[in-house]
Amino acid sequence: MKAIILAAGLGSRLKDLTKNNPKCMLEVNGATLIERALKGIDRLNLEEIILVLGYKKDILINYINKLNLTTKVKFITNDVYDKTNNIYSLYLAKEEMKKNDILLIESDLIFEEKLIRRLITDNRKNLAIVDKYESWMDGTCVVLDKNDNIIEFINSKKFDFNKKNEYYKTVNIYKFSKEFNKKYYIPFLEAYINSNGTNQYYESVLETVINIAPNELKGFKIDNCKWYEIDDKQDLDIAESIFSEKSEKLKKFQQRYGGYWRYPKVLDFCYLVNPYFPPKKMMEEMESNFEILLTQYPSGLKVNNLLASKYFNIKEDYVVVGNGAAELIKSIMEKINGSIGVVRPTFEEYPNRYNQEKIISFFPKKKGFKYSVEDLINFFDGKNIEILILINPDNPSGNYISKNEIEKLIVWAEEKNIKLLIDESFGDFAIEEEISLLKNDILEKSKNLIVVKSISKSYGVPGIRLGVIASGNKELINYIKKDVSIWNINSFGEYYMQIYGKYEKEYKKSLEKIKVSREIFIEKLREIKELEIYDSEANYIMAKVLNKFTSKELTEILLDRYNILIKDLKGKKAINDNYIRIAVRSIEDNEKCLEALKNIFKGE
Repeated sequence: MKAIILAAGLGSRLKDLTKNNPKCMLEVNGATLIERALKGIDRLNLEEIILVLGYKKDILINYINKLNLTTKVKFITNDVYDKTNNIYSLYLAKEEMKKNDILLIESDLIFEEKLIRRLITDNRKNLAIVDKYESWMDGTCVVLDKNDNIIEFINSKKFDFNKKNEYYKTVNIYKFSKEFNKKYYIPFLEAYINSNGTNQYYESVLETVINIAPNELKGFKIDNCKWYEIDDKQDLDIAESIFSEKSEKLKKFQQRYGGYWRYPKVLDFCYLVNPYFPPKKMMEEMESNFEILLTQYPSGLKVNNLLASKYFNIKEDYVVVGNGAAELIKSIMEKINGSIGVVRPTFEEYPNRYNQEKIISFFPKKKGFKYSVEDLINFFDGKNIEILILINPDNPSGNYISKNEIEKLIVWAEEKNIKLLIDESFGDFAIEEEISLLKNDILEKSKNLIVVKSISKSYGVPGIRLGVIASGNKELINYIKKDVSIWNINSFGEYYMQIYGKYEKEYKKSLEKIKVSREIFIEKLREIKELEIYDSEANYIMAKVLNKFTSKELTEILLDRYNILIKDLKGKKAINDNYIRIAVRSIEDNEKCLEALKNIFKGE
């Protein structure tokens, strides 16, 4: 068997990164794509490696010759690389394809070596490596029958998003027998070029072949192997994080602050959302209006504040809707002048927005960073603070203060003329029901009370970025209304608030489901003796790693081996020991996390 690598292209979408070198010389974590591919192939003991070159070929030849490969290397030149596509580059290697079984690889790929090892040791003669289609993928897809025969190639024109669950993405790595090449591929390759020209893709020929010779080409489904195709700078950035070593990989994931839908098969137990809401029908309703929501301007702030007031059944004068709670947090923190009181550890968005020298922190001494209203009053009474900020339930501890106790804190704050900001973004997950302070009578009675709620967390819609801030202090609310943009909410967020009322019953059911999921998860996590688990009334669970690993090591292993992302809390303000935070997801997803944790502590 010989390997053919297509490496003639310009790589124009990478702009300045390919100005002086071919695309395949892009570095991912210190090693070029072509070096990774060639050294992996070199260990397969193939007869020869054939590279079809074009753009900056002399630079590439010189670079490859210095790699000290043991396998014989042959270069073929595509002199018209800027006028042709990969069909012509493959055509130039046709004589080799007639004489040998071929491993065909495109040079803009990064992949694990075990992927091609599994491919060439598979007894099936003609295979295309494919992966189940995901939203981050682009390019040619295929449809497989029950025997993994490729029965249809799907290009961009034929792609039907309604059928995406049927599709597999071609990874652009193939194995062809010489009999297949001589009998089918080469004759149709030549005929296709004669009739359609050289500015085409070789997959087009395969589409013709499977119609003439069904069952000849099969899909080789990826099983727990990493790969990525690099076409632009964002692809390069993602590839670097996927193929990093443990600690560096975790660091690069954490720096992204989301967007994990672009990562194959990652289970996100770090970011905190409701897995049971919105329901399918609500998503279908939004999807049915996608075109108009995408192409029409949203309403201004006044209209969206009306929707938010309807959403929470409070007066419009008391509420401002934001582009996520983060926008509103920034606005309110800029309005504060004096010292602020916070509990540590906590959600750091508030203190991060403020002068660190003006922050007075309360550090709970109880196990699991638990605390009560009495603890807060005892500590902050007599402290010169303008505002006390409390997350309830708190993040990451899951500490919860009941509504009756919060009302005592409100009275104390009024007596001391201290503003009290309660962030109840996780409040709907508490066992106690009807705990929200987003009530007209509460806001009217307590002018120093400010309530913040992220709609992303409990309502499971972080992608549309919604949050609210509410207060009976109209002067403060009017300031925030002037401070934020008139179009701070997009049409998708506006429409979501418009239709939410129809699905309120489903929302309440979703909360019951996640509470059940949380209790089961906590119970089963407590079976792992290496973890100390703390009660939580939020959609996350804090745990202390007792032995065998540090919290960082455990987080790194989960991501590296199992594609599970959790939060390492060590280093967070007030946390100097090995604590982690694990989101509560569906029971099925929680079981995957449990299994991974048990395997890790068993040393498997």
